Amino acid sequence: MALALAAVAWADAPVPSCALVPGWSQSGPARSYEAANLFEYMDGNAEGYLIYGFRNMKGVTCRQGEISFVIDLSDMGDADGAYGIFSADRDPQLPTDKIGMAGQVAPRRAMFVKGNYFVEIAANPEGDHTAALRAWLAALDRIHRRQHRVAGSARLVSRRGPAVAAPGAESVLGIRLLKRGYVAQYDFGKAFVAYETSPDSASAIMQKLRARFGQVAAANLADDAFQATDQYLGRLFIFRKGRLIGGYSIKAEGHDPVALATALAAQVR
Repeated sequence: MALALAAVAWADAPVPSCALVPGWSQSGPARSYEAANLFEYMDGNAEGYLIYGFRNMKGVTCRQGEISFVIDLSDMGDADGAYGIFSADRDPQLPTDKIGMAGQVAPRRAMFVKGNYFVEIAANPEGDHTAALRAWLAALDRIHRRQHRVAGSARLVSRRGPAVAAPGAESVLGIRLLKRGYVAQYDFGKAFVAYETSPDSASAIMQKLRARFGQVAAANLADDAFQATDQYLGRLFIFRKGRLIGGYSIKAEGHDPVALATALAAQVR
């Protein structure tokens, strides 16, 4: 009951409460920022949030003795934007944790993504605050128990196993028509998934892609698909599934883009 009273539902973009973890108290006023004034708080880092669809941020600083945690919760508009900023901010040298959709904990910093939200905690002073950071992430994750599936575009898997998906943000696969999505690098080429606002807008993009690549061959996969060859991207197989556009760019011999794209299409939703 105390946890339920400590913060409102995730759907209401709550201000994190220092009462979530026993022994902590609020230090200073709560914070609230929108896209128009985020630079006042983030300075040069604000642009990195805005390109992923940042809507607003609610934050608070919590203190226990000499230790302070700066806790910020950002509404990124949708799960793809939230996972995008997480992917951009995480340390690629550290493992991810199964917190929310995905999380990461370092000695002085922790973060996770859940639904539309990106949560981050910065700890002071110097030292290993891992245990306390994990307690806070668990408490914040429990505010809303409904699990959100990681966006299919963030899990690009081939027959050779998973690759780390990197957000494209403004140009997926170097194609300006594909503005938001993810690319996974393999030794034989690249997999990608981009996303539009609706199936209709994705369909319109598919038609523009056909015009861009010129000679294309129709294919039977998902809602729409075609094959093409490009001097820079190699053999291409591109499909549409709802509002998602995905596929493979293959530069090495011995790999079937049709089979790979079929497996990818079965995974994304």
